[in-house]
Amino acid sequence: MLAPEQTPTHRIRSFIRRQGRITQGQQLALECHWDKYCLDPAVDYDFSQVFGRTAPLIVEIGFGTGDSLAKMAAANPENDYIGIEVHRPGVGHLMLLLDQQGLTNVRIYCHDAIEIIECKIADNSLAGVHLFFPDPWPKKKHHKRRIVRPSFVDLLVRKLQPGGYFHAATDWQNYAEHMLEILSAGAGLGNTSPTGDYCERPEYRPLTRFEQRGLRLGHGVWDLIFKKK
Repeated sequence: MLAPEQTPTHRIRSFIRRQGRITQGQQLALECHWDKYCLDPAVDYDFSQVFGRTAPLIVEIGFGTGDSLAKMAAANPENDYIGIEVHRPGVGHLMLLLDQQGLTNVRIYCHDAIEIIECKIADNSLAGVHLFFPDPWPKKKHHKRRIVRPSFVDLLVRKLQPGGYFHAATDWQNYAEHMLEILSAGAGLGNTSPTGDYCERPEYRPLTRFEQRGLRLGHGVWDLIFKKK
C-alpha cells in the first residue's frame, strides 16, 4: 500500500484554490461558453478531433488571466493550445477573449495541471509546454510546493515529443536558479541556452502588463527553454 503522502489525494500541490472575484462578464462567459471551450477532465479526448485537425499541440500550465495565451494563439494559428488553470475568474476571462477574437485553436481545462498532463495527454505528443510566472513559493519551508521538481521533469520527458520544448519564465531569481538546477540535472532534456543558463525572451512569449511594469522598475525576468533530446 502507498504511504499517505504518495497517494494522489495527499500529493503536495503547487497551487492553492482561491475563489477570487468573478466579474459579470466572466460569469456570463462561464455560463455561455463552457461547453464550447472547456474540456471535461473525466473524458479521454482525441485532440485532433477536438480541434478538427492535426497540428502542433502546446500546453500552458496556469495561464492566469489568459491574456498571453490568447495573444499567442492569435499570432500562431498553426498551433493548437491547451490552457490549464484552476481559478475560475481567469478561465472566464480567457473565454471572453477567445469569443471576442473568434479564436478556435484553444481549449481549456479548469483542473489540476499535473493530473491532466499525467492522465489525459498521450506520451510523446506535445510540441511544447509553457509555464509562465508560476507561484514561486518564496519561503524556504514552501519550496516543496514548487511545481518544477524532479518528478515534473520526468513527466515532461514522457509527454514531450522528440524535439519538443519546455519553456518557463519567472521574475524570482531564486526560483530561476532552482529550475535551472532541477532541469539541468534531469535526464532527457537539454538546455537551449548558448551560455548554458538562461535564454532571451523569444518573440512568441508576449510581455504581460505585470512584467512590463517590473522591467520599468528594473526587475529581472529569467526564461529557461529546454528541449527533449
